[in-house]
Amino acid sequence: MKPKFLYLFLFIISINCTKTTNNDAFIKQVAGRYLFDSDQVIEVYFKDKVLLLTWKGIKDIKPMKFDDDTFFVKEMNEKITFKTNPEDQKEYLVLLPKEDDAEITFNFKKLEKNEFTPSEYLANDNYEKALAGYIAIQQKDSLNIAVNENEMNAIGYYHLEKNETQKAIHVLKINAVLHPNSDNVFDSLGEAYFKSGDTLQAIANYKKALAIDSGNRRAKNVVDRFDKK
Repeated sequence: MKPKFLYLFLFIISINCTKTTNNDAFIKQVAGRYLFDSDQVIEVYFKDKVLLLTWKGIKDIKPMKFDDDTFFVKEMNEKITFKTNPEDQKEYLVLLPKEDDAEITFNFKKLEKNEFTPSEYLANDNYEKALAGYIAIQQKDSLNIAVNENEMNAIGYYHLEKNETQKAIHVLKINAVLHPNSDNVFDSLGEAYFKSGDTLQAIANYKKALAIDSGNRRAKNVVDRFDKK
């Protein structure tokens, strides 16, 4: 057998012979949720002591195990491990560098049990913490998709279409705080208040939209109609 084929054969055998299960200490150490980006997480969990991931909505991703703490995730096309960062003593999910001599980057920090992303706070109707989280993201990166005006507006209208008017109002109020110079966010908030039956707040927000852009036709039509009454 030629050397390169022998090496490949032994490599495949070594993978197949590696146990897929993990010990209790490792499971306790790494199970949890890791901050993938500003508003998404990677969930690490175990079934029958086999490591699984949930990432970007894909559940039960089963990485290939190389050794006790190293795995290959084909969905990411990345080799991962878990390490404690000496700077903050926190656990991290680490993408192993492609080059052997490259420095390791501590990529994704493990979240505390009571720590959530802004969108998770939003889903759980914790609007105060959701707003604080979104403001923090915006301060670091104003172009981050998580605080995009149109994306947030779409979430508000999603709730409006489901007749969840109070949720829509809360979402659109957050959008108004994040984008106070946009007539569109106040126009949308006015619409949500109208649908909830709160005409006074609806008119107030339409007037805010007009103050930003006097050419906002819908806001002008609504305000003019009620001012004539």
